[in-house]
Amino acid sequence: MADPQGFLKLDRQTPTRRPVDVRIRDWKEVYEDFPAEASKDQAARCMDCGIPFCHNGCPLGNLIPEWNDLVYKDDWQEAIERLHATNNFPEFTGRLCPAPCEAACVLGINADPVTIKQVEVEIVDRAWEENWILPSLPREQTGRSVAVVGSGPAGLAAAQQLTRAGHAVTVLERADRIGGLLRYGIPEFKMEKRHLERRLDQMRAEGTEFRTSVDVGVDLTVEQLRADFDAVVLAGGATLGRDLPVPGRELDGIHLAMDYLVPANKVQEGDLTTWPITAAGKHVIIIGGGDTGADCLGTAHRQGALSVTQLEIMPEPPQTRAASTPWPLWPLMFRTSSAHEEGGERVFSVNTQRFVGQDGRVDAIELVEVELKDGRFEPVPGTEQTLPAQLVLLAMGFTGPQQEGLLQQLGVELDQRGNVVRDSGWATTVPGVFVAGDMGRGQSLIVWAIAEGRSAAAAVDTWLGGSTTLPSPVLPTSR
Repeated sequence: MADPQGFLKLDRQTPTRRPVDVRIRDWKEVYEDFPAEASKDQAARCMDCGIPFCHNGCPLGNLIPEWNDLVYKDDWQEAIERLHATNNFPEFTGRLCPAPCEAACVLGINADPVTIKQVEVEIVDRAWEENWILPSLPREQTGRSVAVVGSGPAGLAAAQQLTRAGHAVTVLERADRIGGLLRYGIPEFKMEKRHLERRLDQMRAEGTEFRTSVDVGVDLTVEQLRADFDAVVLAGGATLGRDLPVPGRELDGIHLAMDYLVPANKVQEGDLTTWPITAAGKHVIIIGGGDTGADCLGTAHRQGALSVTQLEIMPEPPQTRAASTPWPLWPLMFRTSSAHEEGGERVFSVNTQRFVGQDGRVDAIELVEVELKDGRFEPVPGTEQTLPAQLVLLAMGFTGPQQEGLLQQLGVELDQRGNVVRDSGWATTVPGVFVAGDMGRGQSLIVWAIAEGRSAAAAVDTWLGGSTTLPSPVLPTSR
């Protein structure tokens, strides 16, 4: 453990965000550097809790007390070894994960929890700067080949693990760049893509092959896929955005969130010179109060929106942990992201009745307040209102994977929610085909994607060779 009295002497501290009027003028990450001494102090707050419930909160099973102790003792190189023992990509999770580990921290019962997520990202960032992160080459090649379809966090984790086990791994991605949602769903101000690029360079040096602009089932037939590879891992994610079929939906200026975020990221990559969908000078409405909605919010600020209003059908959460979600559960409570800090209005307990247009384009949105009765949202009479809206972004989550093409041609069984069915060994109903991440689980967190990718890799390695030394952190039935 770290300092036995650290949690008594030191307060929780997180990095300072750059001033709002500065950061909305660029697309760089919003946080200022966090001093190494501050990281050591935060690691020192990790208490001798006896049973570290942070392990239960983290799907990856990160060895949190161990690397907190190592940071406190200034042994950063050993800390990255312990961190990499359970997590292939801590630079991603340290920036993007909502940190269920912190919600489960024992210190959080009656005080501010340990800043686990920040210590994690400081460890890996320092490791990159010190050149401690090098390619990990397999001891020998197995002569077997694996195709990983999809290059998001689940696919990349599975690919890296299988490559290190000695298999010839090819990642097939239908987009023009590798990374999935890490590349095109996450704005630059949340994670600069240089972090992704250097991890991909490591994977290439280890032997993983990446092929972009390959839509399996279209550009590459399923028959050819099965003929070319001994095993297949499906990691294409839950890509179908939830739509809003109300009157006026057909008007121009109403878009699914990913149709807005992807080209915005392509501009930052240098692939586009202008935004095909822009918030500049417009009243923007974002429907959906989750992380994707916040990503749209921060993007709209940087594009120069006239105003931004984020709508949520659920009631406003309490300012502190709700009694319905006691420790160590993920708490229901009001959260403010960096994008919310930058401006805009948040409106809760409202539902969209219809979109109003002018000359074929959306110009306004009609809302009504709602209240929950017997499990249904009922409109409150007399609460109708109209808001100006020249751009509407639908950020209400994702309904599952695309079924047309690859999944239909493979013939894998789907569950009632449209996700790919998998057994306790991560195998689909088609022999030699496995699934990991949102494609089998449904929309979830990045830590679940990486954990499932690692576990599916262990299952594939066992199926190909009869045994495995790869870790398997989670079961496919875990939710």
